[in-house]
Amino acid sequence: MGNVGLLYVGAVLFVNGLMLLNVVPARSAAVLNLFVGALQCVLPTVMLVMAAGDPAATLAASGLYLFGFTYLYVGIVNLAGLEPEGIGWFSLFVVGGAVVYSALSFAVVNDPVFGVIWLAWAALWLLFFLVLGLHRDRLARFTGWSVVLLSQPTCTLPAFLMLSGNYHTSPGVAAIWAVGLVALFFVARALASHRSHQTRATTNEPAYS
Repeated sequence: MGNVGLLYVGAVLFVNGLMLLNVVPARSAAVLNLFVGALQCVLPTVMLVMAAGDPAATLAASGLYLFGFTYLYVGIVNLAGLEPEGIGWFSLFVVGGAVVYSALSFAVVNDPVFGVIWLAWAALWLLFFLVLGLHRDRLARFTGWSVVLLSQPTCTLPAFLMLSGNYHTSPGVAAIWAVGLVALFFVARALASHRSHQTRATTNEPAYS
């Protein structure tokens, strides 16, 4: 059941990345955030009811609320025109939770691939904290590209693999996944820097490193 929600998390992350890149208007992105945020609150609640106290099922459902609350928060803030600092500081809480879920994936659940994916999510939400909570605007384009590029391999791809019964996890597979995700962060940095240099050249602004 959680795999279905993860599939649509990939969609909303992709759109939110485009929003940070000023491709999709904030109010337009808000609608999808509300849909996916609601889905990511309803699904884990159903999973908790069906878990009947089973620790593994409860653990699997609990992390989904981190996403559900994030997207509901983003949707409401964008539609109402509120300040984004609250989203940024909530994102810092998500970072801490994601690190814990990563450790549990490695040590308890025995799923190193999702251990890596949780660390990637921690990195993305840390960027949200820096941009929205601390107003590090220079990181906005890097954050946008990072979200666009990592949305599919951390959400959509594993969701489809699990839904089709083709998901496999092992330390070796996790290592390959980690290399690929780190490489995408470097690609995001290159894309953000390239656009930044183009903008400075067009406006004759001085370059700062």
